[in-house]
Amino acid sequence: MINMGLMEWESIAVSLICGGIIGFEREYQNKSAGFRTIILISLGATIFTLVSRYAGGQSDDRIASTIVTGIGFIGAGVIFKDNLWVKGLTTAAVIWVSASIGMLCGMGYYFFSFLLSIIVVIVLSLFYKVETLIDLFHHRKQFTVTFIDTNLKNLYDLEQTIKMRGIASKRIRVSKTDEGNLWVALDLRGNKNSIKNLNELMMNMSEIKSFQNA
Repeated sequence: MINMGLMEWESIAVSLICGGIIGFEREYQNKSAGFRTIILISLGATIFTLVSRYAGGQSDDRIASTIVTGIGFIGAGVIFKDNLWVKGLTTAAVIWVSASIGMLCGMGYYFFSFLLSIIVVIVLSLFYKVETLIDLFHHRKQFTVTFIDTNLKNLYDLEQTIKMRGIASKRIRVSKTDEGNLWVALDLRGNKNSIKNLNELMMNMSEIKSFQNA
């Protein structure tokens, strides 16, 4: 039978607080892994770490490695592919680091756990603003475009229009749909306003049947 001492309860309390700090930021950003999820991930890692103290023998490192493996599966669950592009990598990384902080709580490194929680929030919030600033000058968008027919000239004209606006483009995939339309996926890089204006221009191009961007 496991007798919960003061240190164990302290570990659990600190884990709840650290998970709450990171989880609040994720909930505020309306992410899939929000307040409750991050708290439970941190708390779960702490509990497994506490269990490893009472397992005896050579089990400590095995339980720790199992936590890492298990969190990997959870992280993979929030990563998904949308057409040709991958989303959810940041959320998966937050889940991963939250579990590691939970393990630190279980080991009794409370100050270090608090400090790392604050650092994670700073990276997620402050660095996001830095990314936004960089994005103004080096914006990246992926477009999928469906033309009204299979005439490649329409694609060449679109690429020329993109080039004239100072936007770098790269074809990712070109194919023909079942309905007989030319379909292309483009990766665009350039000024954010230029790409936004291009987006509005494409809405009025008669040779384009439909398009999406991510």
